[in-house]
Amino acid sequence: MAGGGEGGAALGSAPIAGSAARAAGPASTPGAVGGGAADGMARARGAEEDALAGMAGAVLGLALVAYGLLGLTGWRMRVAARHQRWAGPLAGAATGAMSAVTGVFVMPVAPYLQALDLDKDDLVQALGMTFTVGTLALAVMLACRGQWHASAAGGSFLALLPAACGMLLGQWLRDRMHPALFRRCFFAGLVILGAHQLLRIATG
Repeated sequence: MAGGGEGGAALGSAPIAGSAARAAGPASTPGAVGGGAADGMARARGAEEDALAGMAGAVLGLALVAYGLLGLTGWRMRVAARHQRWAGPLAGAATGAMSAVTGVFVMPVAPYLQALDLDKDDLVQALGMTFTVGTLALAVMLACRGQWHASAAGGSFLALLPAACGMLLGQWLRDRMHPALFRRCFFAGLVILGAHQLLRIATG
Protein backbone atom coordinates (compact mmCIF):
# COMPACT_ATOMS: atom_id res chain seq x y z
CA MET A 1 0.00 0.00 0.00
CA ALA A 2 2.79 2.44 0.85
CA GLY A 3 4.51 1.65 -2.42
CA GLY A 4 1.34 2.46 -4.35
CA GLY A 5 1.04 5.83 -2.61
CA GLU A 6 4.60 6.79 -3.49
CA GLY A 7 4.03 5.74 -7.11
CA GLY A 8 0.86 7.82 -7.32
CA ALA A 9 2.65 10.88 -5.89
CA ALA A 10 5.47 10.50 -8.38
CA LEU A 11 3.06 10.17 -11.30
CA GLY A 12 1.12 13.21 -10.14
CA SER A 13 4.25 15.36 -9.90
CA ALA A 14 5.75 14.23 -13.23
CA PRO A 15 4.01 16.85 -15.47
CA ILE A 16 4.97 19.65 -13.04
CA ALA A 17 8.58 18.50 -12.95
CA GLY A 18 8.66 18.32 -16.74
CA SER A 19 7.27 21.85 -17.11
CA ALA A 20 9.77 23.20 -14.60
CA ALA A 21 12.60 21.50 -16.47
CA ARG A 22 11.55 23.05 -19.76
CA ALA A 23 11.20 26.50 -18.18
CA ALA A 24 14.47 26.45 -16.25
CA GLY A 25 16.57 24.83 -18.94
CA PRO A 26 18.94 21.85 -18.92
CA ALA A 27 20.02 22.40 -15.32
CA SER A 28 16.76 20.90 -13.97
CA THR A 29 16.77 17.86 -16.22
CA PRO A 30 18.64 15.57 -13.75
CA GLY A 31 15.88 16.15 -11.19
CA ALA A 32 13.25 15.04 -13.68
CA VAL A 33 15.30 11.97 -14.51
CA GLY A 34 15.65 11.20 -10.81
CA GLY A 35 11.89 11.50 -10.34
CA GLY A 36 11.31 9.10 -13.22
CA ALA A 37 13.73 6.60 -11.68
CA ALA A 38 11.99 6.84 -8.30
CA ASP A 39 8.65 6.33 -10.02
CA GLY A 40 9.96 3.26 -11.82
CA MET A 41 11.33 1.82 -8.56
CA ALA A 42 8.00 2.39 -6.82
CA ARG A 43 6.10 0.65 -9.62
CA ALA A 44 8.55 -2.28 -9.58
CA ARG A 45 8.21 -2.61 -5.81
CA GLY A 46 4.41 -2.54 -6.07
CA ALA A 47 4.44 -5.18 -8.82
CA GLU A 48 6.71 -7.40 -6.70
CA GLU A 49 4.41 -7.08 -3.68
CA ASP A 50 1.36 -7.90 -5.83
CA ALA A 51 3.10 -10.96 -7.26
CA LEU A 52 4.02 -12.17 -3.76
CA ALA A 53 0.48 -11.67 -2.49
CA GLY A 54 -0.94 -13.49 -5.53
CA MET A 55 1.41 -16.44 -5.03
CA ALA A 56 0.60 -16.67 -1.31
CA GLY A 57 -3.12 -16.45 -2.08
CA ALA A 58 -2.88 -19.26 -4.61
CA VAL A 59 -1.01 -21.46 -2.13
CA LEU A 60 -3.65 -20.71 0.50
CA GLY A 61 -6.49 -21.56 -1.89
CA LEU A 62 -4.89 -24.83 -2.92
CA ALA A 63 -4.23 -25.76 0.71
CA LEU A 64 -7.85 -25.08 1.66
CA VAL A 65 -9.20 -27.15 -1.22
CA ALA A 66 -6.79 -30.02 -0.55
CA TYR A 67 -7.46 -30.12 3.19
CA GLY A 68 -11.21 -29.85 2.67
CA LEU A 69 -11.23 -32.72 0.19
CA LEU A 70 -9.11 -34.86 2.53
CA GLY A 71 -11.53 -34.15 5.36
CA LEU A 72 -14.51 -35.14 3.22
CA THR A 73 -12.87 -38.53 2.60
CA GLY A 74 -12.90 -39.18 6.36
CA TRP A 75 -9.17 -38.62 6.91
CA ARG A 76 -8.42 -36.82 10.19
CA MET A 77 -5.17 -35.35 11.41
CA ARG A 78 -4.49 -35.55 15.15
CA VAL A 79 -2.04 -33.68 17.38
CA ALA A 80 -1.06 -35.50 20.57
CA ALA A 81 -1.33 -33.56 23.82
CA ARG A 82 2.44 -33.76 24.39
CA HIS A 83 3.07 -31.90 21.11
CA GLN A 84 0.54 -29.10 21.61
CA ARG A 85 2.94 -26.95 23.64
CA TRP A 86 5.12 -26.28 20.58
CA ALA A 87 2.62 -27.01 17.80
CA GLY A 88 0.13 -24.37 18.99
CA PRO A 89 2.53 -21.38 18.84
CA LEU A 90 3.90 -22.65 15.52
CA ALA A 91 0.40 -22.85 14.02
CA GLY A 92 -0.40 -19.39 15.38
CA ALA A 93 2.75 -17.82 13.93
CA ALA A 94 2.17 -19.45 10.54
CA THR A 95 -1.45 -18.27 10.53
CA GLY A 96 -0.35 -14.72 11.38
CA ALA A 97 2.17 -14.68 8.54
CA MET A 98 -0.39 -16.02 6.07
CA SER A 99 -3.01 -13.54 7.28
CA ALA A 100 -0.66 -10.60 6.86
CA VAL A 101 -0.19 -11.50 3.19
CA THR A 102 -3.68 -12.71 2.23
CA GLY A 103 -6.05 -11.31 4.89
CA VAL A 104 -7.50 -14.81 5.49
CA PHE A 105 -7.32 -16.28 9.02
CA VAL A 106 -8.11 -19.93 8.21
CA MET A 107 -4.84 -21.70 7.44
CA PRO A 108 -3.20 -23.46 9.14
CA VAL A 109 -5.09 -22.72 12.36
CA ALA A 110 -8.32 -24.41 11.23
CA PRO A 111 -6.66 -27.79 10.51
CA TYR A 112 -4.70 -27.49 13.76
CA LEU A 113 -7.80 -26.89 15.87
CA GLN A 114 -9.59 -29.68 14.01
CA ALA A 115 -6.67 -31.98 14.86
CA LEU A 116 -7.21 -31.35 18.58
CA ASP A 117 -10.40 -33.44 18.34
CA LEU A 118 -12.61 -30.76 19.88
CA ASP A 119 -16.36 -31.18 19.89
CA LYS A 120 -18.30 -28.98 17.48
CA ASP A 121 -19.17 -26.25 19.99
CA ASP A 122 -15.61 -25.96 21.32
CA LEU A 123 -14.24 -25.96 17.76
CA VAL A 124 -16.51 -23.11 16.66
CA GLN A 125 -15.68 -21.14 19.81
CA ALA A 126 -11.94 -21.64 19.32
CA LEU A 127 -12.16 -20.59 15.67
CA GLY A 128 -14.20 -17.52 16.62
CA MET A 129 -11.65 -16.45 19.24
CA THR A 130 -8.81 -16.98 16.77
CA PHE A 131 -10.48 -14.92 14.03
CA THR A 132 -11.32 -12.13 16.51
CA VAL A 133 -7.76 -11.86 17.83
CA GLY A 134 -6.38 -12.07 14.28
CA THR A 135 -8.68 -9.29 13.07
CA LEU A 136 -7.68 -7.02 15.96
CA ALA A 137 -3.99 -7.70 15.32
CA LEU A 138 -4.42 -6.89 11.63
CA ALA A 139 -6.21 -3.64 12.51
CA VAL A 140 -3.37 -2.62 14.85
CA MET A 141 -0.79 -3.40 12.17
CA LEU A 142 -2.65 -1.32 9.57
CA ALA A 143 -3.03 1.57 12.03
CA CYS A 144 0.69 1.52 12.85
CA ARG A 145 1.49 1.73 9.13
CA GLY A 146 -1.01 4.52 8.55
CA GLN A 147 -3.19 2.35 6.31
CA TRP A 148 -6.30 2.16 8.52
CA HIS A 149 -9.10 4.39 7.25
CA ALA A 150 -12.31 5.23 9.09
CA SER A 151 -14.36 5.07 5.88
CA ALA A 152 -13.30 1.47 5.24
CA ALA A 153 -13.94 0.60 8.89
CA GLY A 154 -17.48 1.96 8.60
CA GLY A 155 -18.20 -0.25 5.60
CA SER A 156 -16.80 -3.27 7.43
CA PHE A 157 -18.99 -2.50 10.43
CA LEU A 158 -22.10 -2.49 8.24
CA ALA A 159 -21.05 -5.87 6.83
CA LEU A 160 -21.09 -7.26 10.38
CA LEU A 161 -24.87 -6.91 10.56
CA PRO A 162 -25.70 -9.63 7.99
CA ALA A 163 -22.75 -11.62 9.34
CA ALA A 164 -24.34 -11.59 12.80
CA CYS A 165 -27.62 -12.83 11.32
CA GLY A 166 -25.71 -15.61 9.58
CA MET A 167 -24.03 -16.56 12.84
CA LEU A 168 -27.38 -16.85 14.60
CA LEU A 169 -28.68 -19.04 11.79
CA GLY A 170 -25.51 -21.15 11.88
CA GLN A 171 -25.80 -21.62 15.63
CA TRP A 172 -29.40 -22.75 15.22
CA LEU A 173 -28.35 -25.27 12.58
CA ARG A 174 -25.32 -26.46 14.58
CA ASP A 175 -27.49 -27.31 17.58
CA ARG A 176 -29.58 -29.56 15.34
CA MET A 177 -26.76 -31.21 13.39
CA HIS A 178 -25.21 -34.58 14.02
CA PRO A 179 -21.43 -34.20 14.63
CA ALA A 180 -20.59 -36.21 11.50
CA LEU A 181 -22.79 -33.97 9.34
CA PHE A 182 -21.27 -30.89 10.97
CA ARG A 183 -17.75 -32.09 10.05
CA ARG A 184 -18.80 -32.65 6.44
CA CYS A 185 -20.28 -29.15 6.25
CA PHE A 186 -17.13 -27.74 7.83
CA PHE A 187 -14.85 -29.36 5.27
CA ALA A 188 -17.18 -28.49 2.41
CA GLY A 189 -17.00 -24.89 3.56
CA LEU A 190 -13.20 -25.02 3.41
CA VAL A 191 -13.35 -26.35 -0.16
CA ILE A 192 -15.72 -23.56 -1.18
CA LEU A 193 -13.55 -20.93 0.50
CA GLY A 194 -10.42 -22.24 -1.22
CA ALA A 195 -12.13 -22.40 -4.61
CA HIS A 196 -13.34 -18.83 -4.19
CA GLN A 197 -9.81 -17.72 -3.32
CA LEU A 198 -8.39 -19.37 -6.46
CA LEU A 199 -11.18 -17.94 -8.65
CA ARG A 200 -10.58 -14.44 -7.29
CA ILE A 201 -6.89 -14.67 -8.11
CA ALA A 202 -7.52 -16.15 -11.57
CA THR A 203 -9.96 -13.40 -12.51
CA GLY A 204 -7.70 -10.62 -11.24
